[in-house]
Amino acid sequence: MTLSRRSFLTRSAALGCSLAASPLMTPVTFASASWDNRLVVIILRGAMDGLDVVQPYGDRALAGYRRRLAFGEAGGGQDLDGYFALHPAMGPLMPLWRAGQLGFVHAVSTPYRDKRSHFDGQDILEAGTVGPGMAHRDGWLNRMLQTLPGLKAETAYAIGREELLILEGAAPVASWSPDSALSLTPQARRLLEMLYHDDPLFRAAVLEAIEITDSLTARGAAPAEMTGGAMMPPKTPGGHKRIAEFAASRLREDTRIASFSINGWDTHNNQTALLGKSLGQLSDVILTLKDQLGPVWGKTGILAMTEFGRTVAENGTAGTDHGTGGAMILAGGALRGGKVYGDWPGLGQGALYQGRDLMPTADVRDYAAAAMQGLFGLDRSVLEQAV
Repeated sequence: MTLSRRSFLTRSAALGCSLAASPLMTPVTFASASWDNRLVVIILRGAMDGLDVVQPYGDRALAGYRRRLAFGEAGGGQDLDGYFALHPAMGPLMPLWRAGQLGFVHAVSTPYRDKRSHFDGQDILEAGTVGPGMAHRDGWLNRMLQTLPGLKAETAYAIGREELLILEGAAPVASWSPDSALSLTPQARRLLEMLYHDDPLFRAAVLEAIEITDSLTARGAAPAEMTGGAMMPPKTPGGHKRIAEFAASRLREDTRIASFSINGWDTHNNQTALLGKSLGQLSDVILTLKDQLGPVWGKTGILAMTEFGRTVAENGTAGTDHGTGGAMILAGGALRGGKVYGDWPGLGQGALYQGRDLMPTADVRDYAAAAMQGLFGLDRSVLEQAV
């Protein structure tokens, strides 16, 4: 099929989310209060190559474009449905696929086109609005929070060292970084309690901050060492797991929304090694969330999104360049998984966008909207007009 930029933008003006078609809607979700569910959004910075992650080895044209990048079962991939195979680095997630707790969406993108800038692409992905000069400078997750009553900062967490436009905005959001120090001595704790004891504005916030610090230390969500009486996180590898552990510790309590990013997806050179490392980290994160969330996993949806895909053909340095259509990764106990969603456009002659990229056939925002509708019961009109 062919899809022009104009027709894609026209189609994207109205969200295609419907409760019946939502991949994030299960009997578990129906049986629980809508605001008892959890949503984790992971931004994959650098433009993940969806064609290597969810490999369309059943498309005969693929072999002609990628002679050095191994694919399908012959390249160690795990067959998904007889047409698509999963990259071998994500093999540990196959039990989730078989359990219906892992899925994918292929041939998706934002409406961003042609310039293929990481910065503009990520801004549009996180803002959820069209064009580098978009009117909104807040993120779509924050705008969703603005539509909800009874919101507290603890409801949503931005996690990690990087700024997350997706959660920036008027709604209160908490933040945490694995390299941030929890430096609160007993003397400082007592001083804060005394200082704000009679202050109606700040007392509750200070007590909540002390409670969070205590719970993180007690639960081991932020492993730390004592240095001169102050609590300091150790500088050790595995930061992605620590972020997942922290997210799970909050989601087990009052937090309902968590977002963070994973870097390392810009694979212009030596894609086999670089992509395998990043997919290994993403697999670790998803499995850590599953293990740490316990029964809350059944109420959780995870969306892993990237700014755009990569070229269909490999380049001269065993990598791929900035493209258009890409893939989205879905996980969680609240997922109708075990399926590759989307309208596959094919890789044959005349099917590629500008003759070089996977043709996008759906807007990634449709699936984000479907997740918010399915998990939290938001009306379609709210999603289209406010979020």
